[in-house]
Amino acid sequence: MRRPHLPARLPLDPYVLALLAAVGLAALLPARGAAAPIADGASTAAVALLFFLYGARLSTREALEGLRHWRLHLTVLACTFLLFPLLGLAARGLVPAVLTQPLYAGLLFLCLVPSTVQSSIAFTSIARGNVPAAICAGSFSSLAGIALTPLLAAGLLGGHAGGFSLDSLLKITLQLLLPFLLGQSLRRWVGGFLVRHKQVLGYVDRGSILLVVYAAFSAGVTAGIWHQVSPPRIGALLLVEAVILAVMLLVTWYGSARLGFGRADRIAIQFAGSKKSLAAGLPMASVLFGAQAGLAVLPLMLFHQMQLMVCAVIARRRAQDPDREPAPDRVAEVSPAAQQPTGQAR
Repeated sequence: MRRPHLPARLPLDPYVLALLAAVGLAALLPARGAAAPIADGASTAAVALLFFLYGARLSTREALEGLRHWRLHLTVLACTFLLFPLLGLAARGLVPAVLTQPLYAGLLFLCLVPSTVQSSIAFTSIARGNVPAAICAGSFSSLAGIALTPLLAAGLLGGHAGGFSLDSLLKITLQLLLPFLLGQSLRRWVGGFLVRHKQVLGYVDRGSILLVVYAAFSAGVTAGIWHQVSPPRIGALLLVEAVILAVMLLVTWYGSARLGFGRADRIAIQFAGSKKSLAAGLPMASVLFGAQAGLAVLPLMLFHQMQLMVCAVIARRRAQDPDREPAPDRVAEVSPAAQQPTGQAR
């Protein structure tokens, strides 16, 4: 019996290490007093910058062309914004025996954020799947998440996400939707510049996200929310997340087969439909949770690293399947839609 081939080492994302360093800095030197409103204002500006850059990079023409594969995209959207939330709601029965209410709120929020783009593309490519479909599916999910994630959070999280108030709607519009639409409207003039300087701007993207993390966790330290978390609770959270990830990986793989998709499409569905975007969720959490954002994004940060490690193993094994189909003839050039901020896409 042939032993399964595993990668020489599991990928520990360097960006996750940087995020953990930002959390550590917030724990040791949180923004207090006069520094608190400065950090909050800088975080607000960083959120707006992230969504402006994403809007400026998303190719409207390519997104419209991708609609031709509408069954695949609807399947990914259903996994992201229907099946994931249902699993999150089912985990409500674990409170308070396994999860505290704040940790559960973060877990449910994790189930509401959109899918990734860059890492979905990378794993789909490694597994010899339908890369163009992964590009479009991830882009559609991110675009839909700008509206669906806040609406689902308002309806399912209630007071834990600040409620569905006029103030929260205004914040979402000003910090997320308006910058995105502005980026789309200016894409004709700034899109080329962003593509030419994508490496430098990637550092800007990641630096902005680190600032959002620092501000969120600083507010949490100042408010004393970390006294609510214990190592056994973190271990229980990891176990629950592992179960959710396993269920979604199985459903996306075998469910897509029952729906009649070919192997290449099933790979794209599995990687785009089972993953969650860390940095798309981070700025949304800062808007929706306020001072509680630090604890709210902890489940998302843990799930992010878990999905990278597990999907890396799956992608390499898919590439070695003896019954694999040839890769799609059309090799997709990585478009501006795929050139998201590094942190957001993963």
